[in-house]
Amino acid sequence: MSEKRDYYAVLEVARTATADEIKKSYRRLARVYHPDVNREDGADEHFKEINEAYEVLSDSDRRARYDQFGHAANGMGGDPFGGGSPFGDGSPFGDIFDTFFGASNGGRRRPTVQRGQDLEVTVRLSFEEAVFGAEKMVELTRLETCEVCSGKRQKDGQEPPRCQTCGGSGEVRQVQQTILGQFMTSAPCRTCHGEGVQITDPCTNCKGRGRVTRLRNITVNIPAGIDESATLRMSGQGEAGPQGGVPGNLYVKVQIQSHELFTRQNKTIHLQIGINVAQAALGDEIDIDTIDGVVSLKIPAGTQSGQQFRLRGRGVPDMRGGDRGDQIVTVQVVVPRELSPEQEDLFNQLAESLGSEVTQQPHRRGFLEKMKDAIGV
Repeated sequence: MSEKRDYYAVLEVARTATADEIKKSYRRLARVYHPDVNREDGADEHFKEINEAYEVLSDSDRRARYDQFGHAANGMGGDPFGGGSPFGDGSPFGDIFDTFFGASNGGRRRPTVQRGQDLEVTVRLSFEEAVFGAEKMVELTRLETCEVCSGKRQKDGQEPPRCQTCGGSGEVRQVQQTILGQFMTSAPCRTCHGEGVQITDPCTNCKGRGRVTRLRNITVNIPAGIDESATLRMSGQGEAGPQGGVPGNLYVKVQIQSHELFTRQNKTIHLQIGINVAQAALGDEIDIDTIDGVVSLKIPAGTQSGQQFRLRGRGVPDMRGGDRGDQIVTVQVVVPRELSPEQEDLFNQLAESLGSEVTQQPHRRGFLEKMKDAIGV
């Protein structure tokens, strides 16, 4: 069984993250890895892992226990002390634990590999681009690893020397005298701030930061059938991590412009058209606009206002490779507001032929009425 990952790493937040930051990151990741959106291998297990981490970190009491004891505090199994001392960082008892059982990295504090910041951009798409897919260029400003020193921060890319204060361990240990005897405590080195190295000759390009700001144009491939609720993730296209850390991700949100003729509901495209009374009564064959172009549609005689016709395969493609959706054409019978003398004469003849008797239409019970009958209300 694989070892459980740190919950903070799963939610991509720092251990000092606030409750709002944890919730925001959880919602973002849940949208990306939800099984209904992401069909990649492992996405389902990642989604479960995200939920498990959020259940613990969103509860203040469970989070406090997890911070102190790791996974063991919540009965999750694995290392009974969450991969570290059960007494928490900074406690004198933690160093006793290291003395008897050994630290996980040979007695030295393992440098924390920091992940680069995630970035987010918004792309505006036309209705057609969302249906058929497109290649869009986005411009963003991000921190990238310095190309001169390769992120090492020293001039000419030299390896920075070890900190003389802590000997490269990143921490300073002190012996404290207590009523129980002598105890050893440790704290991050104030000289190197826990890094274990000192920048003695900083790179002139990045000023010893290891990263520089760059303006980049990134090509985004928009898949056919994308919906406005979808978010695309471009792994490793976020900011470079400090001190050689892994880069963050770029999240692309889409905004789809409305169309003058069509509306969309999932994979179905809707179109409303108007026909005259003669076309509705006698039938006709007319040209219909679709997202692919003009097609012919046969209107049967006796078509009623509000009647719908389905054009199969004329809708939106499936992002996951399924069948393409349909187009629904809703017909409205348009009664002319003004008539020529000849048209008025013809309508008068038609009126005489049809008569003036009013036809009673049967009441059609709606869904709510049927439900009331079913439960006896």
